[in-house]
Amino acid sequence: MGTSRRRFLSWSALVTGLAFTPGLLGETRPTVPGTDRSANVFGLGVASGDPVPDGVVLWTRLSRNPFAPSGGMEPRPVRVDWEVAADESMTRIVRRGTVHATPEWGHSVHVDVRGLAPSADYFYRFRALGEISTIGRTRTAPAPFARVENLTLAVASCQNWADGYYHAYADLAAHAPDVVLHLGDYIYEKPIPAQGGARSAAALPLSATREAVDLEDYRDRYALYKSDPDLQLAHAMAPFVITFDDHEVDNNWAAAVSEDHAPLTTFALRRARALRAWWENTPVRISARPNGTVIRAHRRLGFGDLVDLNLLDTRSHRSDQVNGDNDTGQNARTADPSRTLLGAEQERWLLDGFASSRHRWNAIVQQVPMADLARTVGSTRAVSMDGWSGYEASRARVLDGAADRGVRNLVSLAGDIHRSVVADLRTSYTNESSTRGVELAATSITSGGDGEDSDEGDRRLKEASPHVRFGNSQRGYLLNRIHSDRWEAEFRVASSVRSPRGSLRRRALITIPDSTAEVDVV
Repeated sequence: MGTSRRRFLSWSALVTGLAFTPGLLGETRPTVPGTDRSANVFGLGVASGDPVPDGVVLWTRLSRNPFAPSGGMEPRPVRVDWEVAADESMTRIVRRGTVHATPEWGHSVHVDVRGLAPSADYFYRFRALGEISTIGRTRTAPAPFARVENLTLAVASCQNWADGYYHAYADLAAHAPDVVLHLGDYIYEKPIPAQGGARSAAALPLSATREAVDLEDYRDRYALYKSDPDLQLAHAMAPFVITFDDHEVDNNWAAAVSEDHAPLTTFALRRARALRAWWENTPVRISARPNGTVIRAHRRLGFGDLVDLNLLDTRSHRSDQVNGDNDTGQNARTADPSRTLLGAEQERWLLDGFASSRHRWNAIVQQVPMADLARTVGSTRAVSMDGWSGYEASRARVLDGAADRGVRNLVSLAGDIHRSVVADLRTSYTNESSTRGVELAATSITSGGDGEDSDEGDRRLKEASPHVRFGNSQRGYLLNRIHSDRWEAEFRVASSVRSPRGSLRRRALITIPDSTAEVDVV
């Protein structure tokens, strides 16, 4: 950890009370997380994302009352000033500018700052309507193919607000990673119990008690989640690279097909609204802004010569799930080569990236597991139809394609399954096939509520899947320290997420040596 980040860890203890030194934005009142939301235009926090060597995206969303229509904002554009500094006291300003937050896009702000130095910590804030935001820290990526000895990368997913508290994010913020990958299920569209679920004392917007369908429903859901102080702290501590999975829209949706097979036009409208709300509330570039249901969410981020992150969209282009979308055995339908998880264009993009990569590590960053996580049901070797196991030919094309293109260190980072799993990546799990890489599946932040070190599902998984090297069924996140000669994956878990107070611990440390798909578990 560099000197700048060590200083920032001390500084960050003041974030919730807000250390503020007046700078170019002048003597305006700073935002203080946890105060009355109706008096705080920056009550939804600040964030940064998608770091590149010379820049990063800065985000905020203005709101006078996050649960009121249009966030309590008047239907007019609002001027927002922003500034970036090389120090946490915001005295050495390196970039500043002005944008307008419009009602059309929920008064969200996405500033694509360029002209920054690579591999550098920066600090940023916003000013609007006489108020100033909390200060956030971000970090740029290393220069292209610069020699990089290490990178700290956190992985999070599945944060059902009603299932518990975000202790994982407080722990993640304390580690100040270089970058955070969020693999989806940032919100859940399903109704929240009127009493708030595990958060029984919480006040809920009226829309939270029904399934999100309209644009305001989805906006309310993001506002509820983003009001959490630990999530705000994590966003303020590190840049996020975010994608969506199913619950940002509808459970297990597949391209144009909804969970309940609603009419195509009905679901198209819902999907367009949901994707619009996703873009409004995440620190992604304007290039990812949806046009109706059309969105380009897959993208590639390189970090020097060390690692190439290939972020996939495993929802928008997939064939519909087969076999009733039930956990069942593989058959001719799962092996059908005409079916795809990525779509032809995205699959070519991924393989072309493998062919041109000069990085030591190549990561597939995705929402659903790539390995067969099988369980025995009667005499059947059952697997999920929603993950790559239901798209066997598509998986084989990607894994064999990576091998054909000389990828030596392939790591899959996945979420969705609410448990921690380390497994071999193979093209086939019923016949002998070579191991192509290693999958690290991160558990949920809260989804599923309090877990166990090993529940019944974990035990059945290990019994039927000899390629699984590690499993755990508690909540938490994955903290990776990537080195030139090894990839270290630390699974950090919480004993409970239902209690308002909680902490995390290291459950396991997985080491993947350079140029081998073997793993060491401690």
